[in-house]
Amino acid sequence: MRWFNVGKIVNTHGLKGEVRVISTTDFPDLRYQIGNTLTFFSENHANEKPLTIRTHRKHKNFDLLSFEGYSNVSEVEPLKGGTLKISEDQLGEEELNENEFYYYEIIGCEVFSENGEKIGVVEEILSPGANDVWAVRKDADKKLVYIPYIESVVKNVDIPEKKITIHLLEGLIE
Repeated sequence: MRWFNVGKIVNTHGLKGEVRVISTTDFPDLRYQIGNTLTFFSENHANEKPLTIRTHRKHKNFDLLSFEGYSNVSEVEPLKGGTLKISEDQLGEEELNENEFYYYEIIGCEVFSENGEKIGVVEEILSPGANDVWAVRKDADKKLVYIPYIESVVKNVDIPEKKITIHLLEGLIE
C-alpha cells in the first residue's frame, strides 16, 4: 500500500493533548476534519497506528490537532517527530481543478525546455507563498534549480508520461 504525507508533528502544544503539525497537504480542512483517521508513523517507521481527529484549529503557521484517546501532554509527547499519513485509498475525496495536481504526481517528473532540452527531475515541492515552487535536480551538474509553478513558466504537465515542459525565462536556471 502507498502512503502519502499529510503533516509532521513537530511539538506538543499546551497541556490538553494538542500537537503542532507542519502540514504538507493541500487539503488541511479536509484531512483534519473531526472524526477523520490519519495513520501515525514514528520517525524510524517502527511504529504505526491510526489516530482519529478530535479537534483541529489553526495557530500561526501550524495546524493544532488533538486525537481521541489522548487528553494530556504526556500522552502525545511520544508522537513528536512522527509523520501523519493517509493511504492511497483515502485519496480522491477532494476535487482537483484543472492544472492542479497531487504532489506525488509531480515529484519524479522529468522537466524539459520548450526546445526539448532535458533540465532535470522534480525532487521536491515547496510552498513559500502565492504559488508552489518545484525543486528540480539538474542532470548536467546535479544542482537544484527552482521553477515557479506559474502559467508563464510551466507550459505543459503530462502526468501519464511523467513529463513537464517549461518556458525558460532569462536567468531562471543559471
